[in-house]
Amino acid sequence: MIRASSLAAWNSCERALDTLFGGALNPLRHLGALAFLFFLLLAISGVYLYAVFDTSVEGAWRSIDDLSRDQWWLGGLLRSLHRYAADAFVLVMLLHLAREWLHGHYRGFRRYSWLTGVPLLLFAFVGAIGGFWLKWDRLGQFSAIATAEMLDWLPIFSAAFTRNFLGNEAVSDRLFSLFVFVHIGVSLLLLFLAWFHVQRISHAEMLPSRPLALGATVALLTLALLSPVMSQAPADLSVAPGELAIDWLLLFIHPVMYATSPGWAWALSAGTLLLLFALPFATRSVRPPVARVDAANCNGCRQCFDDCPYAAITLLPHPDGKPGNEIAVVQGELCASCGICTGACPPSTPFRSVETLTPGIDMPQSPIGALRAQLEARLAAMGGDHRIVVFGCDHGARASTVEGTDVAAFSLLCTGMLPPSFVEYALRRGATGVVVTGCRENGCEFRLGNQWTGERLRGARQPRLRSRVPRERLRVAWADRGEEESLHAALRELRKLPRAVSGPIRRLQRGMR
Repeated sequence: MIRASSLAAWNSCERALDTLFGGALNPLRHLGALAFLFFLLLAISGVYLYAVFDTSVEGAWRSIDDLSRDQWWLGGLLRSLHRYAADAFVLVMLLHLAREWLHGHYRGFRRYSWLTGVPLLLFAFVGAIGGFWLKWDRLGQFSAIATAEMLDWLPIFSAAFTRNFLGNEAVSDRLFSLFVFVHIGVSLLLLFLAWFHVQRISHAEMLPSRPLALGATVALLTLALLSPVMSQAPADLSVAPGELAIDWLLLFIHPVMYATSPGWAWALSAGTLLLLFALPFATRSVRPPVARVDAANCNGCRQCFDDCPYAAITLLPHPDGKPGNEIAVVQGELCASCGICTGACPPSTPFRSVETLTPGIDMPQSPIGALRAQLEARLAAMGGDHRIVVFGCDHGARASTVEGTDVAAFSLLCTGMLPPSFVEYALRRGATGVVVTGCRENGCEFRLGNQWTGERLRGARQPRLRSRVPRERLRVAWADRGEEESLHAALRELRKLPRAVSGPIRRLQRGMR
């Protein structure tokens, strides 16, 4: 119940931002790409900061503080950008995690991405906390001592870490080398693990669109100029830190520890990670049938391989034994059962003069041949001047809500499953208009379904909708559940068109006879 209401609230926020910026610029629809952008900003600013950083006890605080006071226009700006990019990186990671959880994207074929993504949270916080130690001001002193007290609670170390902070003379340059290793080494390990995280996602969005990336960068630079990050007083282990301006997003674990105990802080951290790791195994869902390849109709064209959103298709030598021939092979544990591969398969065209339409790759629970048969039967039974066909998907706006005497609605596993030639086929069979709908822009349940469909209908991706098809008879309406009004609006537009069959459609229909 809580999750359902939270998901409804999240979707409302996404739609509000869609209205303001559009799906392509909505930050909530590109959280993963924004995380990579912020990590890139961290790396660029970090290289400069490390180049001027004095890795000694005596010089660490001064080398960083001087940047903000003597070189605010470059060093100070990059220092502030580094800090704010770290906050933004962790924030979008947490939002990305929350979004995936709300949508249930941790089961089945998504399990690998979830399990490789959870550890990134740990490394992100460890790397961020280590960065506060390097500047060695009162906040860095507080964070280092608090971390040492947490580590000392664990019974696995023979010597106490807090011995390194008994006095100013106990802090050595060697300790600062450890600080550098923690901050930089853990950050590099984070990047390495992120590579694993996206391994089973093809066409991964590593960076957001240029306008969104530019807007996010300008926002951080503006924040850095308006509220520059300054060092607090230099660390002094002979004096207990007084009131501190703490970064609650990155250092929240320290106040939690002092408010409870090191044991409770460990329990909270470990318990949260274990709960996240257990989620994919705690809930069971029925595994839908995966895509099946028909060797007689697969010629190894690679289009399904190129379009699969989750790298579930590989190509192997064809069993016919002919040199150079290949066949698509589906890895069942990776298959999303979305049918996007069927929409990419050239033999999926309904114009094939075969009694049973069998493409090279198809979904057994929703074969494309059955769609052709249902379309033909539905159009043959319709009367009136307007006969409109609606192709939708099971995750977007409900196509069934517009079903009527002059509307034949079909819901697919994903809109990406629709071969574009079905639009032309419907018009040739007597339809006066076609509506294609699916999840909101950049909100496809299977990542790329509506993007590939849009490109196919525009003629920018194979298989293409032929240019001879009259585009005035086609409407595309991307809409989520609850936004069925978009479908009704598209239908109203098509019903306003002349009832008489136009010349281009007559020529298309003559081609069927």
